[in-house]
Amino acid sequence: MFMYEALLRRAKSQSPIRVGLIGAGKFGSMFLAQVPSTPGLEVVAIADLFPDQARTTCASIGWSKELIAQTIFSEDAVEIMQRVELDVIVEATGDPIVGITHARHAIANRIHIVMVNVEADVLAGSFLAQEAEAAGVVYSMAYGDQPALTCELVDWARSSGFRVIAAGKGTKYLHSYHMSTPDTVWDHYGLTSSQAEAAGMNSKMFNSFLDGTKSALEMAAISNATGLAAPSQGLAFPPAGMDDLAHVLRPRAEGGQLELSGQVEVVSSVERDGRPVFRDLRWGVYVVLEAPTEYAAACFRQYGMNTDESGRYSAMYKPFHLIGLELNISILSAALLNSPTGRTKGFHADVVAVAKRDLSAGERLDGEGGFTVWGKLLPARISLEMGALPIGLAHNVTLKTNIAAGACLRWDDIDIDARLEAVQIRKKMQPTRADHVSEV
Repeated sequence: MFMYEALLRRAKSQSPIRVGLIGAGKFGSMFLAQVPSTPGLEVVAIADLFPDQARTTCASIGWSKELIAQTIFSEDAVEIMQRVELDVIVEATGDPIVGITHARHAIANRIHIVMVNVEADVLAGSFLAQEAEAAGVVYSMAYGDQPALTCELVDWARSSGFRVIAAGKGTKYLHSYHMSTPDTVWDHYGLTSSQAEAAGMNSKMFNSFLDGTKSALEMAAISNATGLAAPSQGLAFPPAGMDDLAHVLRPRAEGGQLELSGQVEVVSSVERDGRPVFRDLRWGVYVVLEAPTEYAAACFRQYGMNTDESGRYSAMYKPFHLIGLELNISILSAALLNSPTGRTKGFHADVVAVAKRDLSAGERLDGEGGFTVWGKLLPARISLEMGALPIGLAHNVTLKTNIAAGACLRWDDIDIDARLEAVQIRKKMQPTRADHVSEV
C-alpha cells in the first residue's frame, strides 16, 4: 500500500489519523509545520510545559487561527492521552525520565508511540518495546532522525543480501568538544545566543549534539535496533568523506579503522587539525557493505560504486536528514501499516556518564548536554560489568564521591531515588545481559 493513497482515502472519508504531540521544541515544530499540507492527518492535541508558547510556535510556522483554535493545548500529556481519542503519540521532549512515563501511558491507552526521545529509548527501549508488543501497539523510532534513517539503510543492505560492515552517521567532531557546555556551544555553531533563541534552539539540547552525547545515544539506538556492535572503547569519530567510507570503515586487519566487522560508528566532517573533510557526511547517514561474491564486487565496479582497493567493500549513504519535516513517515507507518520505522529489539549498547571536569561530592549532575557530564557509547555488557551510570539517569542527582575529569561515573557514585519509575525499569533491564538478547 502506498501511504499517500491511504491518506487521501482517510481525508475523503473524513477519518483522519489523530495525532498527539508531546514537546513543541525544534523537532516538534518542524513536524507541526508539515501538518497543514498533509491530507488525512490531524494533530488534535499538543502537550508542552508552556502551552502559550506552543500556540505562538504554531502561529509562527504557518498555522491558521482556526487550526490553532481547534487544537487542544495542555501542560499535562498524561491527561491528554486519557481523555482524547488518539491513534499516535509523538514523544519529543528529550527528557528520558518523563519520556518513559509518557511512553508507558501511551501503551497502556493502546496508542501507537513514535519515540523522538532517543534519550529515553536508550535508557529503557527494550523494556518499552516489549510492553508495546504485548499491548499490540507500535513502538517506533522517528523517521527523519538519523537512527531511523540508518536502520532503514541497514535493513535495505541485509534484505539485498549484503553483509553490513558498519553503519552510522556523520557529525562535526573534535576531541575538545567533549568539554563543551551550554555557555560555549553557540561559538562552535557560528551563532550568537540571540540568533539561536530566535530559531527556537535550546542550548543544552544542541550542546548534547556537540559534546558527543547525542552521537553516542543515536549509535546505541541503532545498535539496539539492528544488533550491530558498539566499539569497546567508545566511538572513534574517524574523519571520512562520502567517497572514503568503504576505505576508512573496514576492519583494521584489512587496513581500515574498525575494531569490529559489523559495528556502529560516527564519522567526523573535520580532520583532527580542524581542516574540513572533502565531501563530508555531516548531515547524513551511511551503511558500509561487503559484496558476498566476486560477481557482486564486479557489479559494484560496473555501476560506479565507490569501493576500497579490494573492490569488496562499498557504501550507500543519504547525505541529509530533515528530522521533523519527515516525521510523518513514522506516524503513517504506525497508523496505516502497523509497522515501526525502526525499533529497539535488544540491549546491546549503553551510554554512560563521563565527567567533563573534576567533580566534587555534593555537586548535582545536569544530564545530557549540560555542564557536568557527557555520554560515552559502550557495549551493554561492559557497562553492566562496570556498574556504570547511564547518562539518562544523570539528571538532578547528587554526587556522593569526588570524580576526576574523564572518569566514568557509577551507580555507587550518586544518590538516586530508587522509587523512580525510570530507575526501577532500568534495574529490571540490567540482569538481561546483552549477550543473552535474541539475534536480530
